[in-house]
Amino acid sequence: MKTEVLTDIKKAEEEYKAMIQGAEAERRKSIANAELEADNLVTRATASAEEYRKKCLADARTKAAENHTRIVTEGEHRAASLREQGYKNLDRAVGLLVSRFKEQLHVKG
Repeated sequence: MKTEVLTDIKKAEEEYKAMIQGAEAERRKSIANAELEADNLVTRATASAEEYRKKCLADARTKAAENHTRIVTEGEHRAASLREQGYKNLDRAVGLLVSRFKEQLHVKG
């Protein structure tokens, strides 16, 4: 009976050791899986951040190009308007210049 009890105890110890080893293996496997999942999450987050950065840069470039086009167009319209106003006053300006020139000739002569 004593040997049977000792055999049962030894058998129980071996079963517990096997259970403990199995639990340790499962723990290591769970940790490895968690680390792998964390690495995948970091990789996806990095890719998403890079995508977002590229999108923001593209949006900024588009907006800058639109602003540039708008500013150039406004400048061209303003230049055309000033040119038109200048042409309207050209005859008067030439007349004034000629009359002043004639005055200067009469003063000297």
